[in-house]
Amino acid sequence: MRVGIFAKTFARSSLGETFDAVRANGIACVQFNMSCAGLPTMPEEIFVELADRIRGEMDRRNLLMVAVSGSFNMIHPARGRQREGLQRLGILASACGRLGTSVITLCTDTRDPDDMWRYHPANDSPGAWKDLLVSMKQAVRVAEEHEVTLAFEPEVNNVVDSAEKGRHLLDEIRSPRLKVVMDAANLFREGELLHADEILDKAFELLGEDIVIAHAKDVKNIGEVVAAGHGELDYDRYLKNLRGVGFEGPLILHNLEEGEVEGSVAFLRTKLGENAYYSEQRGR
Repeated sequence: MRVGIFAKTFARSSLGETFDAVRANGIACVQFNMSCAGLPTMPEEIFVELADRIRGEMDRRNLLMVAVSGSFNMIHPARGRQREGLQRLGILASACGRLGTSVITLCTDTRDPDDMWRYHPANDSPGAWKDLLVSMKQAVRVAEEHEVTLAFEPEVNNVVDSAEKGRHLLDEIRSPRLKVVMDAANLFREGELLHADEILDKAFELLGEDIVIAHAKDVKNIGEVVAAGHGELDYDRYLKNLRGVGFEGPLILHNLEEGEVEGSVAFLRTKLGENAYYSEQRGR
């Protein structure tokens, strides 16, 4: 497994400075966000020259873009917002080849009209699930057209709020273009860490064969999400499960401040047994 990070963790005035900050922390792969290039996460247009410049800046630093963020509210109560998101997904997907990545990350989102990360009671309604299926089928057609993979993330505030629902979605869509972002911290509601072993093991049993990216943050039993190494998540069991399903992909840090990066990277390196590698990379 390779330690990576959300590129937007580093707020800089230029792409080069952003990627320099990634490299300065001994990190060689990123989940990119178009906001790092001064655009919205889901732009209306991505000029060829910009995509090539992003790729060039990464290549010069020997950085790998393992995914690009493409989240939009797939079940927004205003249908026009869903359509706009799907159109912009197509724009992002069409640029992936030049950007140097083949994975776009998604969330399954919420009925909340103002905040796509906030829980809404209507998420559990049959209508929300139906809308998700409609949007996801259209999104998969976009992925097929542009030969990219979509990776959605089960998360307690979204429609797919459990591994069980994630498996159900995969079985409904039945496309090799739809895979999973595993983020263990997103599987737990307040108080559920008491049952962490059962929840984690079940999640990997259901989703393990479809994981293409893993995220690395942490969570406390009160439900607070924090930087990796600052919570109560059993990382040994998380990583054991990842290894158990043969996952060898990127482990992407996020939900942390820049000042927390060094500590979280060191935490993951220790858990992965890569302290020597980490020291070597920082010395370059």
